[in-house]
Amino acid sequence: MYRKIVLLLLLTGSCFFKSWSQSDTFIKGTLLDSLTSEPLAFASIKIETKAQNGLTKGDVADERGAFRFVGLKEDKYIIRVEYIGYKAKVIEVNYDRNSQKLDLGAISLSPLSQLLETVTVTGLKPNAVTTLEKQVFKADQFEVAKGGTATDVLRNIPSVMVNAEGEIMVRGSKGFLVLVNGKPSQVDAATLLAQIPANTIERVEMITAPSAKYDADGKAGIINIVPKSGTNDGFSLTSNLQYGLPRIKAYDNAAEPQRYGIDATMTYRKNKWETSVSLNYLKNDIAGRRVGDVNTTVDNIFTSFPSEGERSFKRENYGLRAMATYHPTKVDELSAGVYLGEKHQYRLADIYYNNTKTNLLTGKNVGKAAYFNSNLVMKSGAFRVFNLDYSHNFKNRSSLSFSGLYENAVLDGYTKNRNLNKNDFSDTLQYTLNTSVNPLNALRLKIDYEKSIGIGKLTVGYQYRYQTQEGSFAYLEKSGNNQPFVLNPTFSATIAVMNRIHGVYAQYAGTYKKMEFSSGLRYENAFRQFQDDKGTPPNELKLSNLFPSVNLLYNVGKDFRLKAAYSRRVQRSTNNELNPYPEREHSETLEQGDPKIRPEFIGIYEAGLTKDFKKASIYWNVYTQQIKDIVNRVNSVYNDTILNRIYTNAGKARLWGSEIGITYSPVKKLKLFAGANVYNLKINGSLFDKSVAVNSQGWVYSVNANFSYQISTTWSTQFNLSYLSARNTAQGEDSRFYQPNFSLKKGFLNSKVNLTVQWQNAAIGKMNVNQQRITTFGKNFYTTTNYIQETNIFLFNLSYNFSQTDKKVKLPNSEFGEREF
Repeated sequence: MYRKIVLLLLLTGSCFFKSWSQSDTFIKGTLLDSLTSEPLAFASIKIETKAQNGLTKGDVADERGAFRFVGLKEDKYIIRVEYIGYKAKVIEVNYDRNSQKLDLGAISLSPLSQLLETVTVTGLKPNAVTTLEKQVFKADQFEVAKGGTATDVLRNIPSVMVNAEGEIMVRGSKGFLVLVNGKPSQVDAATLLAQIPANTIERVEMITAPSAKYDADGKAGIINIVPKSGTNDGFSLTSNLQYGLPRIKAYDNAAEPQRYGIDATMTYRKNKWETSVSLNYLKNDIAGRRVGDVNTTVDNIFTSFPSEGERSFKRENYGLRAMATYHPTKVDELSAGVYLGEKHQYRLADIYYNNTKTNLLTGKNVGKAAYFNSNLVMKSGAFRVFNLDYSHNFKNRSSLSFSGLYENAVLDGYTKNRNLNKNDFSDTLQYTLNTSVNPLNALRLKIDYEKSIGIGKLTVGYQYRYQTQEGSFAYLEKSGNNQPFVLNPTFSATIAVMNRIHGVYAQYAGTYKKMEFSSGLRYENAFRQFQDDKGTPPNELKLSNLFPSVNLLYNVGKDFRLKAAYSRRVQRSTNNELNPYPEREHSETLEQGDPKIRPEFIGIYEAGLTKDFKKASIYWNVYTQQIKDIVNRVNSVYNDTILNRIYTNAGKARLWGSEIGITYSPVKKLKLFAGANVYNLKINGSLFDKSVAVNSQGWVYSVNANFSYQISTTWSTQFNLSYLSARNTAQGEDSRFYQPNFSLKKGFLNSKVNLTVQWQNAAIGKMNVNQQRITTFGKNFYTTTNYIQETNIFLFNLSYNFSQTDKKVKLPNSEFGEREF
């Protein structure tokens, strides 16, 4: 079996193995800003033969501003460099036998004079840059996110939406893979992104049709977070202080929300060494309420239990990341890192319920009860991550790299669900306590080899992932104040989950005339085992799958490009979604997983175009996802006052969509950035052993708009609006959701110190900002809940930047543990 797989991968690469005699010849250089010496990432470079005046090749600089043309014949060439906001540069080169390995060195581009005020660059660069595999967004252009987290940065990016529950969606899908500095991470996206300070992020890369070199996980693609780092030599410091004013609107919560934080990144580089240390602490509470209504029908008894009360969050996280890199020679690099972090979250729902029971046969009221429910959910995680990386560059333009990561995490929590006498909270009517302790150990090993061949680069690699998690879950119940807790053995267990994945891939990428391309194939052999202490046989899942990918980018000319891509992906379930033992998530809700749940397999197809103008740029993409075994969280009736919420496969789904992003600068100080996404999601299948048919279809759209105005050299302001329309689910609908945000920034000491005032979730009058209604229904139940989150939050951020940065730091990050958190 493995021989066939290896042969298949070799055949994939061999399609591109034809070597040109010119493969060891090249012209290369690095593009820099003439004022700041910062690299101009993803600038456009064209090379033409002078005699014919015809385009020979086109390229895009990488994140460090570097470019390289290979396989050139002896001739006289004209190199044209273009970047929005900068003067174009033309370089003539006489390329002969004596200069077949020509390094042009640093090429400086000057900002356009009309975009300058004295020596301060206030030019408005494009919000998005498109390359072969990704769209790149600079993080520092989103002032409304300063002092927040990576989640706040993502709110500004088209096709990314964050709903009232903090769930992040990309093109309508909650499943996507998070990378940090290009390192794969299988973490829960919302948890991970909330741990990364916004002002430490250099840029966000959206990879919607990933190539074979990436992990196959993530049905909506990949989000790569690239942090800032240190200078070429010496010491640098970036820090931020945040303080939030007390809440403005009363939500009748038991405690006042607290908001404050601090983060700092320190780097030092000298000779062969580079070190970096990053610290962060964030306290980010939010007040709120919920208003709901639920009804069930069991044996001709209609039970209705409307509710209203507090729903607030207390959130705290802190962490330390450290890295050291050593270059023993010019061709060797050794780096090591550590991440130590903790996060704690308390969700309090103090709700008043009014229950009534009606006999549907007689129409008479047969029961009535009113009570107070206090539901407190605590989640806690402690993460310890260690990584080691080594790379070597050979003289034949090839490289070999090894990396390893080990993680230990302790995840625990509880849910305290108490039904109390509404007139006397000391009188306990019923008490359910869920506790969990869920330690995790994980290991990742990876080896990659790259070699320049012909007009491109061949990359092959192997990856090994191994994860074990043993959890102890207890479901305790008692009735009355003086009664002891009694363990419910049906809902309690000790479980063990093991995941093991072997992956190999081959990929060839390069440039031919006006075409950039990459094509690859990935093979993964996966094994999953779920086991409990009930004596039942282990539940095992064995998978053997191929994941092909193709990416094409055609340079039509005059800053106009066309692209097309295909990628096959997989969305694996978290261990929480596999756990079949229920937790009392709310008074009216039990939540459980399914150890037999199957992963989703997705085929992504997309095509698009980009066009740059003098004062504007635009990109437009159309895409589709063909999803097999889509996973949904669905409800059924457990008893007359409790619904059972379960993760399960709901059949097949088809998603068609289109997205557009426009950057426009009508005058030199104003920049408008608007992005929109619209898609149609159709789900066909069944639930609960085909007892309930699923046939859901609907249109969904979202808009992200960003307006920036440079008032003067030291004053600027920004407005942002995120809007998500109503969207269909397997059993109902989620209502529309929107958030307006404002910011005002003042710079001091040549912008080394900046003070920013933010107005988040801005609501005037009766605007229903930061609210979302979730509705589900079936043949014998109906539930709807309106989640009302805090509005008009005012924050002050004080930032200090000691030196500019231009090189990525590969800080370690929790890969497995935060996903389960």
